Amino acid sequence: MRTTPPTRLPADIYDSAAAAARQDSRTVPQQIAHWARIGRELEMSPQVNHRAIRQVLSGEGSYDELGQREQAVVRGAWTERIAERRSSLNYGATFRASGQAYSEADEDGNVIIHPGSE
Repeated sequence: MRTTPPTRLPADIYDSAAAAARQDSRTVPQQIAHWARIGRELEMSPQVNHRAIRQVLSGEGSYDELGQREQAVVRGAWTERIAERRSSLNYGATFRASGQAYSEADEDGNVIIHPGSE
């Protein structure tokens, strides 16, 4: 088997692949390769309108005008984009930088109040 250079994956993708790999008796790399092959075949499929998907994802097309397959692809892309954006948010740092008070829940559900500097 030919070796390939290492690739960094988002933690959520790796964790999902690890869970799926256990269910399907694959290794994590085998599971990721399996998903990559499915994605490649989906993108090459004449039954999926990739141009329409790209238009919706760029804001130039209507989700409601897509077929079921295309809508599923768009929903998957939206889910990835939302997760990526959420992971980059740090409201605590934003509030601290502006001197505003804020509250949050800890892992046990207890409310923690952070006083502002105003």
